[in-house]
Amino acid sequence: MIRSWPPLSRLHLVAEPTGYRLLELVAVLDRLRSPGGCPWDARQTHESLIEYLIEETYETVEAIESGNSAHMREELGDLLLQVIFHARIAADAADSFDIDDVAVGIIAKLISRHPHVFADGQANTAAEVEANWHRLKVAEKGRSSVTEGVPEALPALLRAAKLHARAASGGVSVVPASQPVLAVAEAAWDSVTAEAPDRTVALGDLLLVLALAAKDEGIDAEAALRAATRRYADRLKEAELS
Repeated sequence: MIRSWPPLSRLHLVAEPTGYRLLELVAVLDRLRSPGGCPWDARQTHESLIEYLIEETYETVEAIESGNSAHMREELGDLLLQVIFHARIAADAADSFDIDDVAVGIIAKLISRHPHVFADGQANTAAEVEANWHRLKVAEKGRSSVTEGVPEALPALLRAAKLHARAASGGVSVVPASQPVLAVAEAAWDSVTAEAPDRTVALGDLLLVLALAAKDEGIDAEAALRAATRRYADRLKEAELS
């Protein structure tokens, strides 16, 4: 469908509430994707944008960790563009949705997952809120295991941490590794943190040393942790069935 485009200045809303510029961003991308727009933008697909989505996500993480607010603002804009871009591509498809459908979905999810705010639910601490969130999510999606919904494509450290958190909130407990490995790891951790002024720095240094040692041995540390995490997930599933 060919559309007539008003000057962007006419897209401004009179009241200018928070978020009104998002409408302008939607209009800009709509113009880029429409006939007479940008050939590069017009030919993109969900699949062709995956690399950019991943790249922008990691650049946003880097900006947050830098503590530079201007950098963070820029990278959040690039990440937001990816969301708007994918929604605009979807709007062209036969079985389509648009950015409004995306917004409606997340609004409904936020309201349903916060009954202590929008209904008569109870949650007095952040831990209770998180537990309720996971419980409601399991019920909504009909999941039978705490391991479901944790993508295998996540970086191994992040996936391991998420599985552990899900298991704790679901009341599932298993030994993550063999006793000899646990004993060595616990001893190393106790030794490193005994005099450490910053436990986060100590943990980072310990992980770095292990990664470098693995490299010296010709072992891919990320692949090794992915495999260990898969074994951990399997043990969680077994514990749920017992």
